[in-house]
Amino acid sequence: MIDIQGRVALVSGGSRGIGAAICRTLAAAGASVAVNYEHNAAAAAAVCRDIVGSGGRARAFGADVGQPDQVERLVHDVTEAYGAVEILVHNAGLQHSAMAHRMTDVQWNEALSVNLSAGFYLARAVLPPMRAAAWGCVVFVSSASGSVAQAGAAGYVAAKHGLVGLTKALAVESAPKGIRVNAVAPGLTDTEMVRGLSHDQRSGLLERIPLGRIATPEEVADTVAWVVRGATYSTGNVFHVSGGVAMG
Repeated sequence: MIDIQGRVALVSGGSRGIGAAICRTLAAAGASVAVNYEHNAAAAAAVCRDIVGSGGRARAFGADVGQPDQVERLVHDVTEAYGAVEILVHNAGLQHSAMAHRMTDVQWNEALSVNLSAGFYLARAVLPPMRAAAWGCVVFVSSASGSVAQAGAAGYVAAKHGLVGLTKALAVESAPKGIRVNAVAPGLTDTEMVRGLSHDQRSGLLERIPLGRIATPEEVADTVAWVVRGATYSTGNVFHVSGGVAMG
């Protein structure tokens, strides 16, 4: 396992759910964590308090990672606070529920902006210092929807498929400089969005999961941490955490 003590990790969408669990897990392994949030400063501050209270290092940084100018400012601010970003986890995402023929331009563009374009903007900003240092690790949090389509989420599914493609393209470009780029693809996970589903909706989704249960954010975070620390000879790959919904 790679020692990431003191390494600088930036986690987009780190204020709640899977992102918050990733922040806590990387901090527990010794990383200095930049907890990105867009709107919920209080939630991000709470994650930082938890980490600092446990002896770790964390600071909150507000930015809409779907906006390239804000990404540039975010990476600048993190670098000023901690040093160059050495570990990037792009976790921020959103999903609009609408059939394609009813999906608005705004819904479509938001899905691609936050889920896909933000990953490109973040990688573009952090890769130059990683290349100069000949070390770095990028993890994109994709989704089982990046392999298995679902109705009513065309923008989300397209963006997550695109994120897998971006993972592979950046992996090829970055490998000669010692930088690994991989994706982790969660399935149904116990987050605020899932808790808002009706009993019938949850039951229907559970029927599709071979392991028969919903993942915890910590299970996804553990996989992300393993990809960062343990998958030392892996790049351009997608690691599924979907209970068997997506395989291979």
